[in-house]
Amino acid sequence: MTHHILNRRKVILSGAASLLAAPAIAQTPSATATRNIASFVQQDWRDHFDTMGVATIVADTASRALHFWKGDIYHVYPTSVPISEELTKRGYTEIVRKRVGPDWTPTASQRERFDWEYIPPGPNNPLGTHAMYLSWPAYIIHGTHDTRKIGRPSSDGCIGLYNETIAKLFDITPIGTQVRII
Repeated sequence: MTHHILNRRKVILSGAASLLAAPAIAQTPSATATRNIASFVQQDWRDHFDTMGVATIVADTASRALHFWKGDIYHVYPTSVPISEELTKRGYTEIVRKRVGPDWTPTASQRERFDWEYIPPGPNNPLGTHAMYLSWPAYIIHGTHDTRKIGRPSSDGCIGLYNETIAKLFDITPIGTQVRII
C-alpha cells in the first residue's frame, strides 16, 4: 500500500502562489470581460430607434455594455461608464467624427478639479488608440490604455472600451451612426 504524505510546506507554498497569481489573472481583458458578461442586459435596436440608419449603438450604463448593429452584424462589448450620475449624460446623439491616435484636452471643469493638461497621442493619453466623437461636446466613445477601467464606473462622462475593441468598432462604424446612451 502506497502512502501519500502531505508536506505542509508544499501545501502552503502552492496556496500562496495561487493567491499571488489571482490579481494578475483577474486583470487580463478576457477575465474582466467574462466577469462582466453576466451583467449584460440584452438590447434590441428597435426598442430605441425607428430605423437602424447607417448603424446603431446603444450604450447601456447600467450593464456597462455597448451594443452595435449594422445590417446583420451585431456586437456587444464591455465598457467603462461615467463615475457618477452627475457626469452621466443620457439620450440620443450620433457619431460626428472619428480619429486614430486622438489627442486629449481636458474640459474647463477637469482642469479646475484635477489640474489636468493637454495630452498628445500616445500611451499616456486617456483616449487610447481610437476615438469616435459624439454630437455632444466633450462626450466620446474611445479606447483606454488602462484596462482596469473596463467594466467599472471610471470615466468623466465618456464610454470607454479596450483598445483592441475600439479599433474593431472604429473600422465598422460609419460617421452618422445613431447613438443612444441609456
